[in-house]
Amino acid sequence: MTTDYDRTHWGPPASAPPATRTPSTPPPPAGPESGEPRQPFVRRLWRGRPEDPRWARPAFLALLLATLLLYLYDLSASGYANSFYSAAVQAGSKSWKAFFFGSLDAGNAITVDKPPASLWPMQLSVRIFGLNSWAILVPEVLMGVGTVAVVYAAVRRRFSPTSGLIAGAVLALTPVAALMFRFNNPDAMLALLMAVACYLVVRALEDGRTRWLVWAGAAIGFAFLAKTLQAFLVLPPLALVYAVCAPVTLKKRLGQLALATAALAVSGGWWVAVVELWPASSRPYIGGSQNNSFLELTFGYNGLGRLSGDETGSVGGGGGGAGSTGQWGETGWDRMVNSEIGGQISWLLPAALILLAAGLVATRRARRTSVTRGSFLIWGGSLLMTAVVFSYMAGIFHQYYTVALAPYLAAVTGMGADLLWERRRELWASLTLAAAAVAAATWGYVLLHRTPDYLPWLRWLVLVGGLTAALGLVFAGRLTRRLALAAASLGLVAALAGPTAYTLSTVQQGHTGSIVTAGPAGASMMGGGRPGGGRGGFGGGGTPGQNQQGQQGGQQGQNQQGQGFPGGGTGGFGGTLPGQGGGQTRQGGGPTGEGAGGGGGVGGLLNGASVTAQAEKLLETDAGRYTWAAAAIGSQNAASYQLATGEPVMAIGGFNGTDPSPTLAQFKQYVADGRIHYFIAGGSMGGGPGGAANGTSSQITSWIEATFKKVTVGSATFYDLTQEASG
Repeated sequence: MTTDYDRTHWGPPASAPPATRTPSTPPPPAGPESGEPRQPFVRRLWRGRPEDPRWARPAFLALLLATLLLYLYDLSASGYANSFYSAAVQAGSKSWKAFFFGSLDAGNAITVDKPPASLWPMQLSVRIFGLNSWAILVPEVLMGVGTVAVVYAAVRRRFSPTSGLIAGAVLALTPVAALMFRFNNPDAMLALLMAVACYLVVRALEDGRTRWLVWAGAAIGFAFLAKTLQAFLVLPPLALVYAVCAPVTLKKRLGQLALATAALAVSGGWWVAVVELWPASSRPYIGGSQNNSFLELTFGYNGLGRLSGDETGSVGGGGGGAGSTGQWGETGWDRMVNSEIGGQISWLLPAALILLAAGLVATRRARRTSVTRGSFLIWGGSLLMTAVVFSYMAGIFHQYYTVALAPYLAAVTGMGADLLWERRRELWASLTLAAAAVAAATWGYVLLHRTPDYLPWLRWLVLVGGLTAALGLVFAGRLTRRLALAAASLGLVAALAGPTAYTLSTVQQGHTGSIVTAGPAGASMMGGGRPGGGRGGFGGGGTPGQNQQGQQGGQQGQNQQGQGFPGGGTGGFGGTLPGQGGGQTRQGGGPTGEGAGGGGGVGGLLNGASVTAQAEKLLETDAGRYTWAAAAIGSQNAASYQLATGEPVMAIGGFNGTDPSPTLAQFKQYVADGRIHYFIAGGSMGGGPGGAANGTSSQITSWIEATFKKVTVGSATFYDLTQEASG
């Protein structure tokens, strides 16, 4: 065993040149450079590394297959999931201009409030397979499977195959991962690319080659095009670890980091440059901004505003300082484990922190270039950095953001467990391994106890199983290998039982709207919200403003009214949004019309609207003669009608109805040019420049109501912008 813990099955020490390889070191892959014939791809895929045991690669492929099947289960139950992004997918499948800019409609009135990279795979899928739930969500599932594969590969490079399998299983069975890798928000692509970046930096630490670091920079840059500045949270730990630990001279390290930064700027900046240089008059308005600027959106609403809570155009401020509670939940050091977030991500977080500390202690005397220690620093540093920022950010924060932590947490867990297992004959290692088992079991009991009506027997099995396993692990170095393995296996099963149950609950229900949570009913209640109904045999965790879609007696499309979004009702918290209510009408939230929202044809801020067959027929009539079949306040309202009819619908004011686009003068010109047929009454109008009493959304609504003929279809109200009101 080498002094830096780069053991035989971890590969050769990073600083060792090829000439110093020993017979016990795994040989390089066969290929043209070695003069040996290269094995067929299928055989290499099945056998894996020459030094791996025969079961390793089949087990890895089985893990990927199980993850794929788990995430594909009843996938269409979510319909169009978040109709905000599904509408943009539909638009991009019809217009290449909408594809490039990430427009909400094929008429290119306004974009989503994020860059478009996460939309591109879904849009290409819809272009090939047509608009349906599977075409939209399967690319997200494949990203989840890819993330599991990347985490396995990264951990396996320096540790055993078992450690890679543990890491992959932990990731696949994390509830928030099962949620977001079956949903169409940008977080799935972000998690995949962040895992890829960490993997590539580990590769760079092994041999100091510039190409790995440059590719890592490119991955982070492309992640910026998925979710802007959140992609940069890992930059400090990755850059610092490479600058200190890379096996090349300091001068070369700095030069390599400069090249990686250039790659980041190019891969993430090319699209930004095109958008900023493109004449504003011939491109869609940048949704979420107040000045039609993507840079303003990046550093304001989607950037520093998320940290401070000062988000112009948002629906309100954040949670304030540490320990304070606002509409986005309580901030502070314990945010990742509190009742709002804990059930989503924190099942193995206490154990992972113990294992991370143990890994750093075990490698404290290793040489500077130790890749083993560097791996702990990369994955552990990314975990800590992201968790701290999430814990104290005062702006918009949703539970599902924590999927970004899942790859880091999984990797740390796999690496730490493997290192301590190999050193279990040392008392400190066996005691630490037992402590991690106790932490996982105890915290699993606490999280399961927060939903006392959900599988009440499970929390006791988790606690008793984990404590029993911990007792065995204390003596793991003195027990036979079979008994030690039995104790370790029991501890792993106990640790994963809770998140597995929550994950199974997550995949057995559909999720729609802009705020979604994993697990059973009551598992995560932001700001004191009450749980909403779920689908199938498990309830869905409710959050403020989220109307969970239910299924009773096999009927889809029956809405369960949630607690409401902050600022709802008559101005307080917990009320309903305009137009939300019951009803079995056709809705725009899914490929067959189902979705969250109420009757009356009016959509709320976070969920879509019900679209009756009569309203659909009205908008489809002569739609080809207009750029937009209709216009509506707020993106979710517009998205419902667009998805139901397949025709472009302008979202006045963007997502919140607060963006100053279009202006009243611009809208009047569109109407005069005959480019918009109908205006859909109602919708969400938040505060701010676009939605206040004197904002553009209100001005446009007032002008339409005073000028044009009202058309009533069922409980929905439209205005025909081609016919002025009599008198």
